[in-house]
Amino acid sequence: MSSLVQLFRDQKYHELKGQCIQQGRLFEDPEFPASDESLFYQSAPSRKVEWKRPKDLCEDPRLSVNGISSHDLHQGKVGNCWFVAACSCLALRKTLWQQVIPDFNEQEWDPKNPEKYAGIFRFRFWCFGEWTEVVVDDLLPTVNGELIYCHSNMKNEFWSALLEKAYAKLAGSYEALDGGSAADALVDFTGAVAESIDLVQGKYGEVISEQMKLFEDLLKVHKRGGLISCYIAASNEHSNEAETDLGLIIGHAYSVTAVRKLRLGERLTFSFKAEKLFMIRLRNPWGKREWNGAWSDNSEEWKKVSKSERKSLGLTLENDGEFWMTFEDWCKNFTDVDICRVVNTSYFSIHKTWEKKMMRGAWAKNSEALLNCSGGCFDNKETFLQNPQYIFDVKKTEDKVLISLQQEDHRKHKKEGKGDNIPIGFEILKVEDNRSYRLHKLTVQERVATSPYINTRAVFLKTVLKQGRYVLIPTTYHPGITTKFLLRLFTDVPSKLRELTADKPKMTCWSLLCGYPRRVTQIKIHSAEGLQKQDRSGGADPYVLIKCEDQTMRSLVQHDVTSAVFDTQVIFYRKNPDSPVIIQVWNSNILCDRFLGQAVLAASPSDPREQQTLQLRGRGGGEAAEMPGHITVKVFSSDDLLEL
Repeated sequence: MSSLVQLFRDQKYHELKGQCIQQGRLFEDPEFPASDESLFYQSAPSRKVEWKRPKDLCEDPRLSVNGISSHDLHQGKVGNCWFVAACSCLALRKTLWQQVIPDFNEQEWDPKNPEKYAGIFRFRFWCFGEWTEVVVDDLLPTVNGELIYCHSNMKNEFWSALLEKAYAKLAGSYEALDGGSAADALVDFTGAVAESIDLVQGKYGEVISEQMKLFEDLLKVHKRGGLISCYIAASNEHSNEAETDLGLIIGHAYSVTAVRKLRLGERLTFSFKAEKLFMIRLRNPWGKREWNGAWSDNSEEWKKVSKSERKSLGLTLENDGEFWMTFEDWCKNFTDVDICRVVNTSYFSIHKTWEKKMMRGAWAKNSEALLNCSGGCFDNKETFLQNPQYIFDVKKTEDKVLISLQQEDHRKHKKEGKGDNIPIGFEILKVEDNRSYRLHKLTVQERVATSPYINTRAVFLKTVLKQGRYVLIPTTYHPGITTKFLLRLFTDVPSKLRELTADKPKMTCWSLLCGYPRRVTQIKIHSAEGLQKQDRSGGADPYVLIKCEDQTMRSLVQHDVTSAVFDTQVIFYRKNPDSPVIIQVWNSNILCDRFLGQAVLAASPSDPREQQTLQLRGRGGGEAAEMPGHITVKVFSSDDLLEL
């Protein structure tokens, strides 16, 4: 992994540590100095801050005491409960935190060899598609000898405070971490895919079927190493940090530490009037103030369950600040959940493996339409198709697809007042099966999926697509906005995701010899009706061939029908406009396919662009004999290769 790691500010950990040990001094980071500029850019602390090293705060300082745990953490003075909740989630997964804190044992204090300690630590974060190593010194901000930001339950444990310092360095200052997102931190810790769900808008507290779907999804995410955080959004009635009647804190990020589906024995089924319990365990980063509703620590529900039953069901509580809720109560009391999916791309796994493609791009403004790459969302009809366009294929009859679109992190620009996320999203269009140039006008293409448009750092969509070719168009909500983005696509089989950059076929030396396209034609074969019966059951297995000059495109076979819906799209760049387009219908047979009829089209720009129904005829010209059935098509032609 080390060969793939970028160095933040080009600081080399081993080199810097070696120099400090050789010179007998402790590291002081010139890139993130122990001064006010590293603390804040706007709101100065009310009391004087002193930067102190762990050795000045306690005896026997350690990176961790008895290992890293989700119960190690407490929130500090800055409004970063989201960061503490994310750390709490991270601590549950050893394989994940070992990526963030590399060579943990090597970085640990060694009391037997104090001369090897140099006051320097390193952490790794997944930044915009690349693992990035951040080096920090061990000078930490304190007031009256107490750490003022994230800290541990144990006075001599410092992994969380040092991790937070590295994350603050990446963001530009500690204050830049104020009011962030647990989903963003989870992605930065893992390189996973984040999804934010609005529980109120999705009516998860009301619709039981949706509630159960979400429970099964969260259960699967948790089992497969994913991370989950949730919170209650502030409203006009309840401000941040206010406490609800049931003991939950508004605007406060909680980490999910367990998800359980429990089958109850006969005695408990009788007690709870249910055979199964759907439960979720949470932790408050403050380490105190808990839920006081059903299944809270001293509730009636616990009195019905013996200690041995609690243990066998896995309904254990490991520390203060941790509590259980029924999933129904959770859906009714929380408003938002951040899900971080660790998408499995390993070929050596017992779980489902995904094929991943990642592309970097940018929305860039230009006054010339063909060079502009910031056209805004679908509502901006004139400029929408000026955005970057990415094409991919779905090879299976149906495939589940995961898409994550992430904008670059703007926190480092908070000092200049530009730290807010931009509303972003994307559209997916089903396009012609042979398209290889950019879209210039929407005609026969089908809009099949739209992501949410929100001002979060990343947007996520999980959808099922049918076999075919698709164009994915990432956009800002408003046109003319510039920033970089990262696009990740996960499919069951390789998708061949690539950017469409060319607007039309390239003129080459061969074009002078072989000719250059003079006309572009788009065809959509909607359906075929009234076809001749081909078997004893009265059905047929039809498919369509579309021929133009030396190209032939074929649709999928439709089985056991005499009226078939194809919805097949093709596009041709035609060197000889006088050569007709031929649409043939065939029946698929084991030994030899049978011709069922055809339609011959001039496909000229003056032809009608509305949907038309054409009679099938035998082979030959327009006067060929009629054959049973007809096809419904749409045809668009233009002598301007940039029109379609």
